[in-house]
Amino acid sequence: MAIANVEMAAAWDGPEGQHWAEHAERYESMGPAFWDALVAAVGIAPTDDVLDVGCGTGRSSRDAARLAPSGSVLGVDLSGPMLERARTAAERDGLTHLRFVQADAQVHPFPVAAFDVALSSFGAMFFADPAAAFANIAGSLRPDGRLGLLAWRRLDENEWLGSLRTALAAGRDLPSPPVGMPGPFGLADPEQVRELLRSAGLRDVALEAVDGPMRFGADVDDAFAFVSTLGMTRGLLHDLEPDVATAALTALRTELGDHETPEGVLLQGAAWVITARA
Repeated sequence: MAIANVEMAAAWDGPEGQHWAEHAERYESMGPAFWDALVAAVGIAPTDDVLDVGCGTGRSSRDAARLAPSGSVLGVDLSGPMLERARTAAERDGLTHLRFVQADAQVHPFPVAAFDVALSSFGAMFFADPAAAFANIAGSLRPDGRLGLLAWRRLDENEWLGSLRTALAAGRDLPSPPVGMPGPFGLADPEQVRELLRSAGLRDVALEAVDGPMRFGADVDDAFAFVSTLGMTRGLLHDLEPDVATAALTALRTELGDHETPEGVLLQGAAWVITARA
């Protein structure tokens, strides 16, 4: 497997990917409003051949396969542990026209003009060289093929991330993750996204803001048991003294409790649905 995005491969084919694989059902059901908006915007026809970039544990690929029963779906991801879970779920569901490949979509030799649709659900923000990656993906689309992406908007628009970071700050002034760089806000700037996709040879680029709740657990105990193990949480606690880390976790639990509802612990997310055509 050719790898250009070495740093992300180390994370997603390592501990971060293993965590997602272990908690696949929770991750896959966390924010259904975003996926529903992407599917509505792209429109997958029964005979479409679909490429799912950054497919993770495969929920998006399985949904696409159900929408295209007479087509095909190829899911690609950097993570071996996540793809193992994806293959197991696809086999369980009898989706024989769905297959998975461990690959770096930035450099993987996709067949030319092979797909009607290319999708990515919160995976395309992490490319080390997004210009090269989108040019590669665009080349795999048939004429008039559709691209559909989900990507987070800015930090100050995403309650879920801002609230968790504030609770874990422990008095520190945490730097904001950069916009337009590989990471959660890699596609947060609309003008940068338009220029990036147009430069890759795509047209009719559009961004639609979508907001929705994200469910982190059935109640505060369930949510805390999950959120306290996230890579973000571990990273923010890493350099803290034990007593300070304990206080930060207490603040995290309080924050989650403040968002407990009869439907579970809900925090708001804010994303872009990004669409374009070959």
